[in-house]
Amino acid sequence: MATLKFPAAFKLLLPKPDQLGLKRALWLAAIFFCGVLLLALHRYFTFYASYDHGLFNQLFWNTSHGRWFQSSLTSANSIATLADGATPTVSFVHLGQHLVLDFLLWLPLYRVFPHPVTLIVLQVGLMAAGGLVLYGLARHYLAPQLSLWIVGSYYSAIAVVSPTLANFYEHCQIPLFAFGTLLAMEKQRWGWFWLGVLLVLGIREEAGIILFGIGAYLIVSRRHPRIGVAVCVLSFSYVAFVTTVIMPSFSADSSRLYLATRFAQYVDSPNPSTLQVLWGILTHPAELVSSLFLPFDRKIGYLIGHWLPLAFVPALSGVSWLVAGFPLLSLMLQKGMSALSMQLRYAIAVVPGIFYGAIVWWSHHPDYFTAKVRNVWKGCLIVSFVVILTSNPNRSLSFLIPDSVRPWVFVPITRQWEHATHLYSVLKAIPQDASVSATTYLIPHVSTRRAVVRLPQIEIYDDRGDKTAVDYAIADIWQLAEYSKAFADSRTALSLTVPKIDKLVATNKYGLLHIEDGIVLLGKNQPSHPEALTQWALLLKRIGWQAATTADLARSAG
Repeated sequence: MATLKFPAAFKLLLPKPDQLGLKRALWLAAIFFCGVLLLALHRYFTFYASYDHGLFNQLFWNTSHGRWFQSSLTSANSIATLADGATPTVSFVHLGQHLVLDFLLWLPLYRVFPHPVTLIVLQVGLMAAGGLVLYGLARHYLAPQLSLWIVGSYYSAIAVVSPTLANFYEHCQIPLFAFGTLLAMEKQRWGWFWLGVLLVLGIREEAGIILFGIGAYLIVSRRHPRIGVAVCVLSFSYVAFVTTVIMPSFSADSSRLYLATRFAQYVDSPNPSTLQVLWGILTHPAELVSSLFLPFDRKIGYLIGHWLPLAFVPALSGVSWLVAGFPLLSLMLQKGMSALSMQLRYAIAVVPGIFYGAIVWWSHHPDYFTAKVRNVWKGCLIVSFVVILTSNPNRSLSFLIPDSVRPWVFVPITRQWEHATHLYSVLKAIPQDASVSATTYLIPHVSTRRAVVRLPQIEIYDDRGDKTAVDYAIADIWQLAEYSKAFADSRTALSLTVPKIDKLVATNKYGLLHIEDGIVLLGKNQPSHPEALTQWALLLKRIGWQAATTADLARSAG
């Protein structure tokens, strides 16, 4: 029988030959990759991917055409548009919101495959690759069997699976680069270590908080205190400098959109800097304690979600608390509930410290890895998997799990694909070079173009600096109506979109070109089709919407 051979890069992960363990780790990675990719692709092709996936696709598309980090969708989501009422522009630079320099690493791949699906494959692939580097990190301390349990826990973790099933985000790079940095540290490959540090910093501006936890560990453990001090100084300086100097040179989003809203309890300024927020936290101890512990059930539930796949070992590990503590603290102190959602990307920032601390703890307690403990651990993995399934992460399992029970909202897989077929049919009518306004869940599918905004917004500044209305508008009224039964965001979108369409058609700015299965297509300066006007009136009647202008249009069409 031929001997299985691995590339030299894999051998660098391991302290000694370990073909069987690495082969099993690869199988775990393959199962994760195939299973999660299948669900993520189904989510995209049935139009459950949403705004931010289109935003990042447009960001890559513009950058691949030499328009570096520009995005009209970022502009439409900026503080200037949301708070000041400014019209979105096609030349808005995303770096004012987030400094995502590592995107340049994946640009060659996107140039070969310029499509939103490329980002789905990239996200799942990066998260899967992070688990393989984690195996090498575990093997530095642990036996193959225990290392495989660690890796299995990673691929079963709520904070890994659920965000991977979301829209594409820069956070998918965190496990690969952070685990790689930790592995280089353990191997004392300092050149690779500092490369890893730079890659982590390039993920996103606040990723330096992850490195600060690593630096603090190196200092407190006295393993490499000088390097730890250097890492802490570098990470803190980087975050402070880019958020105070670099990012504000592009837009005010870093301070006004993020810092001023998420840390409003600590600062009075509408435009605070990172240092002002930090000083505010230190000088408001009552608010600090309240943010750390209240609401208690929410905070402890979040921690349990991270500990569960590792059988609660990180709760016992001082290393976990130290390395993961700083990114965890930054999430705990924020206002709002999104920062503490296990389904969203923010949870990934805590993963490296949680798993590294578990590895170090097991290295000091290998005798605890008994049959009884393995059974408990297995039960925790099952519970973690059940939580993932029943939570329907990012509506990726809406074909199996109802989105709402009271009131009942459930779209079976046959209806999902039937509606998707109609959507693709209508989307074909929009030229590839046309500017478009679309409802949220259509954004990813029209984002491979220069000018895209979200309905009810229809105006945009073009490359000449002229304000112009988009060429086409498309709305999935069926989807909004279906989900408005139970979800406030869909009700709000429906209440804004329907009157906007009514007004555009009534004033002859846009014509109703086609209506199919609740999907409405409008064209600028085009006449409405009489049949489409009649169908529009019938559609509004089906969803229980009253609109006088629509009734008038229907009568005139008759």
